[in-house]
Amino acid sequence: MPLETSMIMRKQDGFGLIEVLVAMTVLAIGILGMAHLHASALKLNHSAAMRSAATGIAYDIIDRMRANRAEALTGAYDGQTIAATAPSCSPGSLSGTTVAQRDIQSWRTALACTLPQGTGSITRNGSEFTVVTQWDDSRGESAPQRFVVVVAGL
Repeated sequence: MPLETSMIMRKQDGFGLIEVLVAMTVLAIGILGMAHLHASALKLNHSAAMRSAATGIAYDIIDRMRANRAEALTGAYDGQTIAATAPSCSPGSLSGTTVAQRDIQSWRTALACTLPQGTGSITRNGSEFTVVTQWDDSRGESAPQRFVVVVAGL
């Protein structure tokens, strides 16, 4: 083997190893980026699920008030504020003497058992009702989140 060929081959020793090392570094950064993207997607998906649940719960009590319009317009649902105290989440019989009381108890259970630290309120101004659901969304976007529905004339 001539001396020149031998020198050229020795200068290239280890060059392939550096290429592999650079490729592995780029791949590792890419995998970390994908893991972060996946974690963000999970977090925002949880937040969207909580918002959907809050929307359903708010519209549920509005539908119950529409079904019981006479009591709703006389004030049976007014001024209801539901704190973040969880009743039993197991299905059971609803107690209460009026339909409105049973509706509110059902709403309280849905808030406490579906939303983390779920709270709610119903206020009335004439024939306009405002239903607010609020929950802790510390796993998602920011805490707390609110969903407000204003219904004019049940």
